[in-house]
Amino acid sequence: MMIVDVAGLDAAQKRDFSFVVTAADIDAIHADYSFEGPITVCGFVTDVGSSYRLQGVVACDKSFICDRCLGHFVEKQKHSFSEDFQRKDEDGEEDAAVNYFSGDAIDIADLVRDTVLAAQPLNNICRPDCRGLCPQCGADLNLGDCGCDRLVIDPRLAALQQLLKKK
Repeated sequence: MMIVDVAGLDAAQKRDFSFVVTAADIDAIHADYSFEGPITVCGFVTDVGSSYRLQGVVACDKSFICDRCLGHFVEKQKHSFSEDFQRKDEDGEEDAAVNYFSGDAIDIADLVRDTVLAAQPLNNICRPDCRGLCPQCGADLNLGDCGCDRLVIDPRLAALQQLLKKK
């Protein structure tokens, strides 16, 4: 568990925290990628009056298969977070948009898990200029041109192509 102690924290005072966990520890298992090695969390908590603000950085190495070239890649990632937590009142109403905690400790395991999972892009691409695979022969175009004719004519313009062939 990743517990941040806020006992005795005065207004505007900062307290540092750091943790090293695995993806399994925080239930950050995903089918499209995996985490290589530990996930490190560093940050600080500040008493901002009505709540406690936790700010920090999550660093990890994600391993994935590129969606374009099908190569295996490991990418170093850093993700910032900043969340406010309020102490839970015994008789007060709870707001779904507020992070609550009880006692003098805040468990940030859910915050870290949500940070690393939400930061995943829609597509796993090894690099922005990845050329992918040839649709004809399947060669990796990042390694060089395969020589295949990859011209794809829009079917809506195929009739115009036929006119050019007649001349």
